[in-house]
Amino acid sequence: MKKIIVGITGASGTVYAIDLLEKLHRLDDVEVHLVMSQWAKKNLELETDYSLSQINELADKVYHINDQGAAIASGSFLNDGMVIVPASMKTVATIAYGIGDNLIARAADVAIKEQRKLIIVPRETPLSVIHLENLTKLARVGAQIIPPMPAFYSHPKTIQDLVNHQTMKVLDAFGIPNEVDERWK
Repeated sequence: MKKIIVGITGASGTVYAIDLLEKLHRLDDVEVHLVMSQWAKKNLELETDYSLSQINELADKVYHINDQGAAIASGSFLNDGMVIVPASMKTVATIAYGIGDNLIARAADVAIKEQRKLIIVPRETPLSVIHLENLTKLARVGAQIIPPMPAFYSHPKTIQDLVNHQTMKVLDAFGIPNEVDERWK
């Protein structure tokens, strides 16, 4: 069974997180550990029709953002990696500088120090030099940066088609077989 940590921050793009959670929830061999920032919860209200309880039901274990004693805050909690989707630039900076001031940042810090998979789905545009330097710093220590950039070779017709492509890329990065979207032929 794969254990995947999903962090959701306050950047716009909560639909990416929801889609990933829904697709992971359908898999019997994946255990999802979820932590959301306060602003992620606010964006859930602003950007979607989902309730917090609906999102929490998509995870096997839900943690409070300030629970520094949570299992996912320790390197001894064995897992297959973490994805932060969407990742705010505040969270990116916090992780890049090793400031584990909340559970998302601490769990990401643990992923880095334990050399486990860390996927960042940044949601900001335009990117400043500071943003780019922080993302580069994370990439240098092994984080995989997977920004939501649509592919048009599959001729997407809906927003869901675009979201599916992003989810496919994240699932691929975790080595989870999927046919969420069309692949380049």
